[in-house]
Amino acid sequence: MTLEQLMAFSVSEDHARQEQVWELLSHSYNKSAQFIRDRLTEDAVRVADKRVRFIGTDAYVAAGGTEAMRDLFQPDDGGWLTDPALLDRLVAEKLQAEGERIGAEGWKWVATAVDMPWGVTSGMRELDGVETPMTPEEAETVEKLQAEADALESEWMDAADVPDEVHARLTALDEEIGAIVDRPKTFDSEEMVRAGVFVSIERDGSLCIERGYVRPEDEPEAEVESVGAAEAPDGDNVGTGGEDEDVEGSTGSNVVPIGTASGDDDDEDGEVVKPLPDRLVAELTAWRTLALQDAFAQNPSTAFATVLHAFVLDCFYHASRESCLEVSLRKVSFGLAPASLRDSAPAKALAERHMRWADRLPDSDKDVWDALLQFDGAEQAALFAHCASVAINAQQEVVPKYDNGRISKHSVERRIAHSHVLARAVGLDLIGAGWRATVPGYFTSVTKPRIIADVAEAKGSKFAEMIDHLKKADMAREAERLLEDSDWLPEPMRTPLLPDDLAADGSEPGEEAQSLPAFLDDDEDIGTDEDGDFAVAAE
Repeated sequence: MTLEQLMAFSVSEDHARQEQVWELLSHSYNKSAQFIRDRLTEDAVRVADKRVRFIGTDAYVAAGGTEAMRDLFQPDDGGWLTDPALLDRLVAEKLQAEGERIGAEGWKWVATAVDMPWGVTSGMRELDGVETPMTPEEAETVEKLQAEADALESEWMDAADVPDEVHARLTALDEEIGAIVDRPKTFDSEEMVRAGVFVSIERDGSLCIERGYVRPEDEPEAEVESVGAAEAPDGDNVGTGGEDEDVEGSTGSNVVPIGTASGDDDDEDGEVVKPLPDRLVAELTAWRTLALQDAFAQNPSTAFATVLHAFVLDCFYHASRESCLEVSLRKVSFGLAPASLRDSAPAKALAERHMRWADRLPDSDKDVWDALLQFDGAEQAALFAHCASVAINAQQEVVPKYDNGRISKHSVERRIAHSHVLARAVGLDLIGAGWRATVPGYFTSVTKPRIIADVAEAKGSKFAEMIDHLKKADMAREAERLLEDSDWLPEPMRTPLLPDDLAADGSEPGEEAQSLPAFLDDDEDIGTDEDGDFAVAAE
């Protein structure tokens, strides 16, 4: 055992698990210290996890949990907690308590979750709250804090090395100012009795509270009659209504925890590379759709040309609808979506862009036309592109066995074909947008032969041979590590190249297998003791 390996083993005091990992090393090409640390901490939760930040390590220890497991030799962001079940129970209890507190404000229901599902507010009416004005004392405090921040920035503006305490103070000042400037809203009590609140956890462990959403079934009868069936909430609104989730049930509580079913089934390890599961294809193309929407929103000329294309089809070719742009601007929701889709980079970029435009537009829809006339051409084009982007649907949905009158295999195929046209036009880059092949997001949903085939395609057959003897869980983790810095994408997420873009030998750029590192590319046994324009858019 090398010194680096010994140092890695010291991260855990579980001797049985240490022996299991040591035995695993004898069957693995990867004998690095990082591999050992990853295996010894795979069933623990990082202290940096937002759930831990939400409850605090003191509460975890007070409830019977052990002190955090620490790495003696490397930065570990606070270490790891070794009892995930206890952590989840404490998180659920605190979320319930926070939900009860917020529900006491007078809301009909409060839905809580660590991560809210994508599209959870779809079909709901959002109440217009009134921002609480700042008191003279608060305004004076903000002025003093801002003056201190300005003074510090001026003092250290040209300094080559700014002390950590200055950075810390500036951060604290920003947080104090933000806490005061971010004004709470008040709502009409008559509206609150039929509206609800969504409560989840932010990345930093703070509460994310979204107040004032009215479900269609809670609208006054006169208003409900005017709501069409197309505006009814879809299946994404988990935990906000339905006969199985009566917020006024026997418990007497109006807080409804939203659970997320994993849907992961144990798959059989056959010897044949099977097609990707329909559900996984739908989840992958949901991610691709968001990234395409984000790239589309940043390309106004393509957005304009695409809508023009849809209009021409409607006006002159009534039988043709080969477009992935749902030009009615009905916001796209996903029947199947991967966990934490709301936290993905494209989702956050879209949300931030939407908020910026919402802040610039008037409160009343009667004033929108006059406001739009005040925008210059570039601003109108950018707003046009953003509005059009949310109507893009490039998800390869699971087609039902029997016709449901909504989607068919043929319509989905035509939708995907057109999404490729848009992807090429906007230069869609999913790797640059932040997607990676991870264990929970991809490898747990495919079989061992598929994992081996994917690694061979991305890195070469020698890399695939390095993991072909491992069990499914270990193979999935190793595949994630091997593909971490690659540009590999599953087939449903790829954008096919045009014939002119293919290499002379018919292969796609980057298709050749990568070379093994020098210490692995050897026939001898490996030892264990060493370490824009419309013309452009049309093209």
